[in-house]
Amino acid sequence: MSNRPYIVGNWKMHGTRAMLAEARAIDRAAERLIKVEVALAPPFTLIHACRKEATLIGIGAQDVHPADGGAHTGDVSAAMVKDAGAGFTIVGHSERRADHKESNALVKQKAEAAIEAGMNVIVCVGETEEERDAGKAEAVVGRQLTGSLPTGEGVAEKVTVAYEPVWAIGTGRTPTVDDIGAMHRHIREKLVSIFGEAGTEIRILYGGSVKPDNAAELLAADEVGGALVGGASLTAESFLGIIIAAAEGEGD
Repeated sequence: MSNRPYIVGNWKMHGTRAMLAEARAIDRAAERLIKVEVALAPPFTLIHACRKEATLIGIGAQDVHPADGGAHTGDVSAAMVKDAGAGFTIVGHSERRADHKESNALVKQKAEAAIEAGMNVIVCVGETEEERDAGKAEAVVGRQLTGSLPTGEGVAEKVTVAYEPVWAIGTGRTPTVDDIGAMHRHIREKLVSIFGEAGTEIRILYGGSVKPDNAAELLAADEVGGALVGGASLTAESFLGIIIAAAEGEGD
């Protein structure tokens, strides 16, 4: 598995074809920043177009349905997004867990469906403000990992984990570097307990109000292997600021 920092932009419910220019600009810049692995997860409607316009970076989906097909109006299967050009999918994002009441078991089913379809997965975990204030953050994240991660031989190499403290997403609040490092170390311990030695190689991304001006500090935290970026990934200018910070952190 690559040791390069992995910087993934999640466009969420943003983007029409007018934003393809941003994807092209990110793709062209990434060609020069080879120390960093870069990817975008646009809305379903732009996956195919982004794959055609941005040929060097990874292109993925923001979610998939666990079924191969069937009477699931409005849903999209892993095979469908792969056919559109996606090489990975995000599953279990905090907004899916909250807005759509997705359980750990459902997230696991989605992850396994994506891997079965030949894709990689980014499995998201993270606690709410109430859970952290109650001293339950590590327990909550541990349960999410145990319940959400796919299992089976060789799956670890297909998995990335993203830690997103729910209370830090879009609020402007950011945990301290020590807080981030402590949670990432806890996640690493859980990954090793679940996957054995393979768990040491799984990259753990940080996702929570990552911006160009704080990216270097956040990416330097213990066990942080990259970032899952929301709003700051919507323009090439701001997203490239984060990618450059990751590249500079790799040194010569």
